[in-house]
Amino acid sequence: MRFTSEQRFDDGVLERDFTLGDIPGILWTPGSASASAPVPLILLGHPGGLDKMRPRLAGRARHSAAESGFASAAIELPGSGDRPRSAAAEQARADLRRAVEAGEPVGDEIVDRLVLPLVDKGVPEWRTTLDALLALPEIGGPVGFSGGVIAIGVRLAVVEPRISAAVLFAGSFVPRVIFEEARQVTIPLHVLLQWDDEGNDRQAALDLFDAFGSKEKTLHANMGGHTGVPQFAGDAAAAFFTRHLT
Repeated sequence: MRFTSEQRFDDGVLERDFTLGDIPGILWTPGSASASAPVPLILLGHPGGLDKMRPRLAGRARHSAAESGFASAAIELPGSGDRPRSAAAEQARADLRRAVEAGEPVGDEIVDRLVLPLVDKGVPEWRTTLDALLALPEIGGPVGFSGGVIAIGVRLAVVEPRISAAVLFAGSFVPRVIFEEARQVTIPLHVLLQWDDEGNDRQAALDLFDAFGSKEKTLHANMGGHTGVPQFAGDAAAAFFTRHLT
């Protein structure tokens, strides 16, 4: 892991850009991190385009630092930002867009072509990043995962034992195989669902929630579209992590 730039905000949070091989990322640590015991870590998922998402991710990270003293980190998704594009993924994305614009159902075959390669590459990259982050003296765990592509969150919760809890955002297409993997998830879950999300199959989101094998799982559903998540829903997610990562 190589840090390439840094800035400190007025609240003391240190934001550092890094690269890990060809993977760009950002790490936020609370001002107290270097002077006290190593802090817990939240991995921040997003839909792709790390630079565009930076203000929103930084807001979530700074809130976690202020409220709970947590560090947070995000990495760019495969095929997003300045990372190399996949011709197959671009074709799948175009096919999905055509189906949505035509008002047609999006078939499993399109979803598999678009999402599964992203999961297959993105999850190992998150695990490699986690190795590097936990090697830093200021980061100690436990670790949570929050947001982003829900299929990545499900796979990561199955294969990565260092993740203790997850907040998942229902709002992206989910391959059938991920429903089967969801039955293997046992960590505590807090799932956010926007009831009128224009880009989400509500019934599929409910079916996925039902499939999770966790003994503790909470569905937090709110009226409104994809970008209308109320502040109190975010506060509830933060409180969930405070309970499980401290």
